[in-house]
Amino acid sequence: MKEAESTLRTPFQRDRDRIIHCSAFRRLRNKMQVFIESEGDYFRTRLTHSLEVAQIARTIARTLDVDEDLAEALALAHDLGHTCFGHAGEAALDESMKDFGGFDHNEQTFRILTALEKRYALFDGLNLCWETLEGIAKHNGPLLPEKGKELPPGFAGFCRKFDLELEDHAGIEAQIASLSDDIAYNTHDFDDGFRAGFFTLEEMAELPIFSALVRQSLQRYPGIETFRLVHEIVRQAIGLLIEDLLAQTRHNLERQRPQSAAGIRAAGQPMVAFSPPVFLALQGLREFLAARMYRHEKVNEMVVRGQVMVKKLFGRYMDDPARLPPSWRALVDMDKGHAIKKARHVADYVAGMTDRFAEQEYQRLFGNEV
Repeated sequence: MKEAESTLRTPFQRDRDRIIHCSAFRRLRNKMQVFIESEGDYFRTRLTHSLEVAQIARTIARTLDVDEDLAEALALAHDLGHTCFGHAGEAALDESMKDFGGFDHNEQTFRILTALEKRYALFDGLNLCWETLEGIAKHNGPLLPEKGKELPPGFAGFCRKFDLELEDHAGIEAQIASLSDDIAYNTHDFDDGFRAGFFTLEEMAELPIFSALVRQSLQRYPGIETFRLVHEIVRQAIGLLIEDLLAQTRHNLERQRPQSAAGIRAAGQPMVAFSPPVFLALQGLREFLAARMYRHEKVNEMVVRGQVMVKKLFGRYMDDPARLPPSWRALVDMDKGHAIKKARHVADYVAGMTDRFAEQEYQRLFGNEV
């Protein structure tokens, strides 16, 4: 809805502030990035990851002279829809919802921003700007349904009222936020993986991007403690990736010469990108992290346990909505007889749980049963 302009903040500053103050953002502090919070105080969570993405996005947006506040807002919001237990929890909830429209964390982020947050007197959601919502919907590219499939209902319902031009690419700030996410997790996951003992400095020295940095850092800082050296290498890798992205993006802008934000959206390809060699190198880093970290036995134990909890919690609430808190039970009662709406309410509740709260609820409902 139309609101009066603030005398203190631009519309995108207001969007950013509303995202920071919403309850879904606070819950990210206890949602896992790779490790459950109880595994250690120093590992990233969804909250600290989002803050690191925002810092990178701000730097890139400022350097390219585009809207820094919009890029920051998109970076801070991009993971709001993640479930407890990360991608494993999302997969479990998607499977549980297979007969009710499925579950996708990006659609859930959009639902949080447009409907589920209930903080303001005049509207549900956060009443964000068109550019912010468009950027959330399309930060990974045009959001066209696969052949034979329908657009996810969270997007479809909104776009019947406000066209987000889902057939085009997002604005440049959303493209910046998306690749800032790539830069963040492809570097900080090495920091966390090394801390967890999943691989060694010698193994990092054999990887693209890191190989030259390890060699140079060993020469520059002989005798330095290994953990400090790894942090230094990760810091340099972030800088290297940002510089490459800036160079390639400037090249793309010079070649395409879009004259407006609409021109960027209609260009038919992203303007923000890595160079081809760095893009391929990042693929190598992802493959290494998947093999040595994301599928590590210790992580797999957490993944399997988290998936069991999510599925069983969803099933219990579906079978017995009286187990839900009163406010959520009222929503289910209001839509009594509508199985899809009931399932969506239950999914919203389970998706909003932090790892810690999900474990507490599981203990309450199932005891030590696994």
